[in-house]
Amino acid sequence: MSPGVNYMAAELSAKRLSLLHELTPRAARIALLVNPANPIPAETMTKDTEAAAGTIGRHIDVYKAETSHEIEMAFAALVRNRAEALAVGADPFFIDRRVQIVTLATCYLLPTVYFLREFADIGGLMSYGASDFARHREVGIYTGRILKGEKPADMPVVQPTQFELVINLSTARAIGIIVPPSPARAGR
Repeated sequence: MSPGVNYMAAELSAKRLSLLHELTPRAARIALLVNPANPIPAETMTKDTEAAAGTIGRHIDVYKAETSHEIEMAFAALVRNRAEALAVGADPFFIDRRVQIVTLATCYLLPTVYFLREFADIGGLMSYGASDFARHREVGIYTGRILKGEKPADMPVVQPTQFELVINLSTARAIGIIVPPSPARAGR
């Protein structure tokens, strides 16, 4: 989170699970990868994702990783346990390790939803979160207000109002996922 701008990355975990379920409705075993070194968001995402899983009749297996080696171990375990889909929890460490995570998910043909577009841009299946353009714009506006003399303590936290779903169609084809046309695309 940037000063005064909430990206709502963790708060959207239930929505990401719903979108993953729409794309992989037959996936019975769904995994969630979280970073235990960041306990409050990890616990919130776990609780929200488990609650959302209950509403669609699924159970979530939670895997924890706070190092590159633990990411490798988590993927080995979730593959061994036959996970059929994966949600990656919102965490700065996972942004830094996005190439590793996307590579492993693709290698294991594991449909995965991410919290930032950057994952889908490098080959991840799908992402859902606050619009990159909108959130960078809000940070710029907020910073400009501070530079003009406003006190950050007196300014409200800005919530995102624009969200984006990104589906990497090349990755979907490569892992055998059929992406139905959206109503907007179907009419074109």
